[in-house]
Amino acid sequence: MAKVNTAKEPEAPSREADPTVERKGSSRAGKQQISIFDAWCKQCGLCVDFCPKGVLTKRALGSPQVSLPEQCIGCLLCVLHCPDFAISVTAKEETGDKSEV
Repeated sequence: MAKVNTAKEPEAPSREADPTVERKGSSRAGKQQISIFDAWCKQCGLCVDFCPKGVLTKRALGSPQVSLPEQCIGCLLCVLHCPDFAISVTAKEETGDKSEV
């Protein structure tokens, strides 16, 4: 007869942010919207490693964060290298409230 293991598995360490929340950062110029979906991210760090401008950095527990959104050039290297499709960079829409001179 096989022995049944009734011991509980140790819980994974809690994340710094709620994994169901999508974190966003915007460039100061308003050209790109950078979104990180924590529920899909496995904290591999590829997006951080491939960012040529250092827009993304790692938090204490390894999850990426948008630190310098104003430096984003929209190269999409973070998006292309993310194996989990957890990051997106989109162009922000023009609001059209510019005054004419």
